[in-house]
Amino acid sequence: MPTRILLALDTPDVATAVAQTRAVGTAVDGVKLGLEFFNANGPAGVREVQAEGRALFLDLKFHDIPNTVAGAIRSVLPLRPLMLNVHAGGGPEMLRRAAEAVAEAGASAGSDRPLLIAVTVLTSLADEDLAAVGQQPSTLDQVRRLAALAQKQGCDGVVCSPREIAVLKRDRGADFKLVVPGIRPAESALGDQKRVMTPGEAAALGADFLVIGRPITGAADSAAAARRIRAEIAPARAGQ
Repeated sequence: MPTRILLALDTPDVATAVAQTRAVGTAVDGVKLGLEFFNANGPAGVREVQAEGRALFLDLKFHDIPNTVAGAIRSVLPLRPLMLNVHAGGGPEMLRRAAEAVAEAGASAGSDRPLLIAVTVLTSLADEDLAAVGQQPSTLDQVRRLAALAQKQGCDGVVCSPREIAVLKRDRGADFKLVVPGIRPAESALGDQKRVMTPGEAAALGADFLVIGRPITGAADSAAAARRIRAEIAPARAGQ
């Protein structure tokens, strides 16, 4: 499967999100809407963006007791996202109940269910940040542990940083999806990301989805910026 590009719409404003989606057009494979947008606009705002015809990654990172997470997932499934996510740190029971909720919804609708993706370690965190909250393993060790747990409990893949792509593909297999933020073209600023990589490098290692925001939305011509990234990742993934 070729590496796909998801445009991160990091805004609370519906009109801005719609305009950014429209501007980039088919140069990306879908869009990501997260907590900032959802908390400001709810499902109605999501539907306005979806009216532009792009696949949706609903990035709400559910993390609560198992029953609450399962219910939250059932509440957003009518939006028919391509994928949604939970925090792997919620534990095995929470992950299992989340996977069951997604599977039940797909069976009842008679259609493809969303991909359930578990967040491992946020790309804004490094080893010293984990130590500050009492987690002694290295970032890589923690990511590997949480990815194994997520796969065992029925998740389709994980969100990870570019630095963990190669080891997770080796550990979890080619069918386990890797959704990768922290992607920055060589000329871009890092912003608040710490574990980053260029699009071509991430694609060559086997990333399934690249989540990219500011390098596209901040460009003078966002569609052209997205096309440059697509041109960079196509030969990289083909060369695997």
